[in-house]
Parts: sequence; structure tokens; C-alpha cells
Amino acid sequence: MDIVDHRLTGAVSQKASPHFDARPPSTPISLIVVHGISLPAGHFGGSYVQELFLGDAKKLSLIHSDFTDLAGVRVSSHLLIARDGRITQFVPFDKRAWHAGESCYDGQADCNDFSIGIELEGTDNDPYRHEQYSQLSGLVDLLAIEYSVAAVVGHSDIAPNRKSDPGPSFNWRRLKALLRQSTCVTLPID
Repeated sequence: MDIVDHRLTGAVSQKASPHFDARPPSTPISLIVVHGISLPAGHFGGSYVQELFLGDAKKLSLIHSDFTDLAGVRVSSHLLIARDGRITQFVPFDKRAWHAGESCYDGQADCNDFSIGIELEGTDNDPYRHEQYSQLSGLVDLLAIEYSVAAVVGHSDIAPNRKSDPGPSFNWRRLKALLRQSTCVTLPID
């Protein structure tokens, strides 16, 4: 994998989410936010997460009763890592994806302004898969170099009263062990 024009190259699917805008001027990317998502909750492998990020939330609300609350939701992430390790990019890294919501990291509010959001297909309580950790570690290594990212956190770390993902099933020590020794990012276990 490599990054060209703020997009991943290689075996990565590119889908264009309408849910993004410009980052504030002169705001460097310094944070990666790890999320966990499944639609419906606890179900993996379908296209519903992609449809949500692509702006089809209203259609989803008509398909399944679990999706009723999604009507009108405008959300995206830069990347999604499926259970089998496949990566889909929805928003270029230089743009602000709408993944973190009301959030704060290290005294700085509005984490969408300075972060890259990476969704892992999963739940708080189902173990994430080796393929996901492998892809995530490679992405962190790459993004840390390209954008001088200083820290990687969970959604729960920046919005603790609202969010619990990626949850207790996410193994931060496993991620740390997979990172290159030269990758200097702070993790919630440091």
C-alpha cells in the first residue's frame, strides 16, 4: 500500500462518500481514531455499513427495523476494514470525514478536524480478527509517516460519555506489537 493524492493505492476499494467537507485551514492531521461498527448490530459481511457511509441511510431505515434511527444520519469514515481484512476508502485523508461527532482529545475539541477515522467491522464484545489487526497496523505505520500522526485512540477515548467502541474486545497491546518499531505513536495503553 501507498498513499497518492491522499488516497490509498493497491488492493483497496475506493467508494466516494458524500459525507465530508474541508478540514480547517492549517490544521495538521495528528490523530487516528479506531471505531467498531456492524449493521445490524452483531452482523458481519453485508453491505449495510458501506451503504450508510455512502449516504443511503434513508433506504436502510426502510429495510430493517434496526436501522430506523439511521434515517437522516450523515456519517462517514475515511476507511473501513472488513472482517476478512479488505479495506475500503470513503474519504480522502486531506478531507474531514464525519466519524467522531462531539469529541475531544488532549484538550482539543472537534476531533474530526485533525483525525483520520478507521472503522473496523466488529462489535465491542466480539474479538476482532487477525486480518484486521494486520491491516490496521500497516495503515498506522503508513499514516504516521505520511501525516506525522502522533496518537491512535478509540472512539471511546475521545467521546467517553457517548461511545464505547472499539470496545473491550479490541486488543491495543496486539496492535502495538504489530507496529514497526520505528512507528512512534501514542496508544491508550502507553
